[in-house]
Formats: sequence, structure tokens, C-alpha cells
Amino acid sequence: MAVLNFHHLRYFWAIAHERSLTRAAERLHVSQSALSIQLKQLEERLGHPLFERRNRRLQLTEAGRVTLDYADAIFRSGDELVSTLEGRMPEGRQTLRVGAVATLSRNFQIELLRPMLDRADVTLVLRSGTLRELLTQLAAHNLDVVLSNTPVPREGNAAWYNELIDEQPVSLVGKPVRNQRFRFPEDLRTVPLVLPSAQSSLRASFDLLLADAGIRPHILAEVDDMAMLRLLARESHGVTLVPRVVVRDELQRKVLVERARLPQLTESFYAISENRRFPNALLRQLLRGGTKFRKTRA
Repeated sequence: MAVLNFHHLRYFWAIAHERSLTRAAERLHVSQSALSIQLKQLEERLGHPLFERRNRRLQLTEAGRVTLDYADAIFRSGDELVSTLEGRMPEGRQTLRVGAVATLSRNFQIELLRPMLDRADVTLVLRSGTLRELLTQLAAHNLDVVLSNTPVPREGNAAWYNELIDEQPVSLVGKPVRNQRFRFPEDLRTVPLVLPSAQSSLRASFDLLLADAGIRPHILAEVDDMAMLRLLARESHGVTLVPRVVVRDELQRKVLVERARLPQLTESFYAISENRRFPNALLRQLLRGGTKFRKTRA
């Protein structure tokens, strides 16, 4: 089977938008007869007529409309390719592909991505998974950035860039309790705890605090997913160690209250990317929205 002649497709694309052989020929600087021959060859290749005449005007057939949709996408992608390789922001709709580790706070993601969600010229593609899975997609250029609450070290020949984009305060939260003052860390000798998993950097720092105080807590649950941590905080009769951004809505509605703020601890959020010759221009705009902006090389 012969391949599609994109030269013929470009001529069809011009005719379809001009709705006139005469104007398309003038635009392309070719004769009408040459343009008609090129169009006829494309129709023969596709096996369908692409235009019909109605009231002396060219109208797209159903096959012509489908072909035009594909031609628009093909030539728009070509224009975006040239713009990207020339270091310019492509015109028209653009795509930003973001991966986020499955344990990352949804509230944080929404706040970071909100400026892009409000733009009519941007399509967001969001992927969730483990850090290793997302880094594989990043290395394959299927993602522009990976959001994580832990930085990633250099592995082999891969040079990842860890950009600290935000640090969120951490608290112990629980259901409202009338006239009961919470003393940290003393009350953790008896009040049960819901904690992030032992693999999280937040948990490691918290464990050191309790060890220094000589406290062995009663742990109700250990959770590696922030969405589940949020649910357990609402259901538990104890207290939950969590970044405030995770339970922001519950704190505002007084479903949960802050029992103790822990200024010694913060949850860090990183944007992990590669050093690319042609980076997605939208990525820099996204990261400017972070409350912190610091770049380190792993």
C-alpha cells in the first residue's frame, strides 16, 4: 500500500479552508489545474471524494470533513514542533503531562495545577503511580514532570533535577474535643496515633521526636496514601499526623481541629524533571506558582 502524500494533503487542507480552488491556488502559488490534479490524486489514494459542488461552491463531503480534522491536527503538530525546536511557545492549544506519586496530597496537586486548569489553551494529562513507574515515563519523554514528596537520587546515567516547590506545615489533628487541652508530646503516651508509613521522610522525623522524648506511642494505623490518611483522621478517635494541606477542608469546616502544631516538621514537595534540550514551556509557568522555588541537582 502506497504511503500518504502529505504534499497532496497540504493542498487539500488549503482548498478546504479557502473553500475555493482559485483562492487556494493563489495562496499556494500554483495553477488551478495543477491543484485540481493534486486533489484528484489524493481522492484516489483515499478512495473517497473529498468535495462536492453546491450552488457553485465547494462543500466538504463526510470523508472530506474527517480528512480535514486529521489534516488540521497534523499541520498544527508540525507548527508546534517548529515552534518548540526554535524555543518559542507554540500557538494554539498546548499539552502538559504531569505525573504524581499516588501518595501525594490531592489538595496540594489541585492548588499547584489550578492556574493550568483555568486556561482554555492548555490540556492537562495527569498520571498517577509509584515514583519508579513515573520516572520511567519521564525518561521516555511521556511526562514533562513528576510531583513527589521525596527527592530522587541519581541512578546510573540519569541526572534528575529535584526542584523544591513548596513546604507545608505539619500538625496532629483530630475530632473536636470540648475542654480538653492536648499536650505534645506527653499525651501521646495514652492517645492513639494514625501515622504516615515508616517509609515517608515525615514519619522518620516524627519518630525521632518521640524517641528523644522517651515515648512509645500506641499506633492505630500506618498509611502510605494521603487520601486514606485524611479519611482515617475523620474516623479515628485518636490523633493523626498529617500536613495541614491534606485536611484543609476538614479544618475549615471544623470537622477536624488542630490538636498540636509541630513547627519542627514540614512536608516537602518536589518537581522532578530532566535536563532537556527542548523542555515544555508550560512547565516553567506551572512551577512559578509554587510557594517555594529552589533548584538542586540530585
